Amino acid sequence: MLNQVPVVREQIKKCVRCGQCRSVCPIFAEFKTENMSPRGQVFLVQMLRDGEIQPSDKVAAKLSDCLLCETCSSSCPSGIQVHEMIQAARTYVASQRPSFTRKLIFDTVWSSPVLLRRTVGLIRLSQRLGLQTIARTFGLTKLLPGDLSKAEGILSSIPRRGARQQLPALTIPARGTRKYRVAYFLGCATDLLHPEVALATVEVLTCNGCEVVIPSSLKCCGMPQVANGEGTVAQELARHNNCVLANASVDAVVSDCASCTSALKSPRYQEVECGGQAEIYKKVYDLNVFLVDCLKLDSVPGSIPKTVVTYHDPCHLVKAQKVKTQPRKLLRMIPGVELKEIPERCCGGSGTFALTHYDLSMKILNHKVEAIAKTNADLVATACPSCIIQLEYGLRQNGLGMKVLHPVQLLSQAYQSLDK
Repeated sequence: MLNQVPVVREQIKKCVRCGQCRSVCPIFAEFKTENMSPRGQVFLVQMLRDGEIQPSDKVAAKLSDCLLCETCSSSCPSGIQVHEMIQAARTYVASQRPSFTRKLIFDTVWSSPVLLRRTVGLIRLSQRLGLQTIARTFGLTKLLPGDLSKAEGILSSIPRRGARQQLPALTIPARGTRKYRVAYFLGCATDLLHPEVALATVEVLTCNGCEVVIPSSLKCCGMPQVANGEGTVAQELARHNNCVLANASVDAVVSDCASCTSALKSPRYQEVECGGQAEIYKKVYDLNVFLVDCLKLDSVPGSIPKTVVTYHDPCHLVKAQKVKTQPRKLLRMIPGVELKEIPERCCGGSGTFALTHYDLSMKILNHKVEAIAKTNADLVATACPSCIIQLEYGLRQNGLGMKVLHPVQLLSQAYQSLDK
């Protein structure tokens, strides 16, 4: 029951109704109404817990009006983890309202790397055959559920080969003296939609003395599942991945995806252990943090052509993990990069949120695109594949020709310049 979930049982009473969460919430900034604020979501969870309202379509829809960006949680004076409370409520409501479609997507397909790869392959095939264009021409995309008919254009061209198909082996030796044996948590989006980021990550890690292990049996981190009410499935994924990582015998677990590292450090992962090997989460590092804080990277060999870069802070990095300085330090140490700052603000992507709340997501995105345009930068850097997809779409829609890259891709380009 919802009232037995620790974050609900122990934290909901801490809310003193100060409203600090409202002042930072990107969704409240658009609507200015209490029921669209984090505090309104806390009230909703409280009423659900006390049985004053029942799990219904209306309650599920209200609970879905949150990016889970953790801006409110990171700003709450009482330390309430609002996002965890909302996640627990979504799981409870979903358990009371089983959905075949939701189970099919997040339990069956997204939790199976093989099925997910085949599904993405079918989408890629439809793009290559022009079926999307035909469907748009004849209005067939309007038949898609929810906001998908509007959001189906967010995905740009899907790469022909994923990262796993391009990497030469599951264990890639360090170049020179080995300093660390590192497990690379290759997230779904990086693998299937941004394989070039994965290749750059492996190159930069191996160039800096890391033996890189990519366990073949790792599954999704569970973030999409927990965001869509399948919290039980997310817990099973956490248990599975923790066992795989515990058996990899590595010094660290590194990912280039802000959402993946946020999930790997979350209470879901902290609460499960495998074969007595607990606390795997303590070995988890965002790639930027690992390069700067563990490998002590302070200079970059090679350079890139003079480029003005602006950096977008992914919420799952700057809010969830308090990582802000390391990506900027990496960018500034690359010869050729001039960094221009933009205000810290969510881009509205948040994984599947842009697919289910297209219009709201675009309103939030427009603020970010306006800020980026003012910098006159040549390129946007960010450390989350969901943000890359969202920003690429926003820039494309506004006729701005800037590329969006992960910082590690710029590092890789600098290393490769030495070979030319």
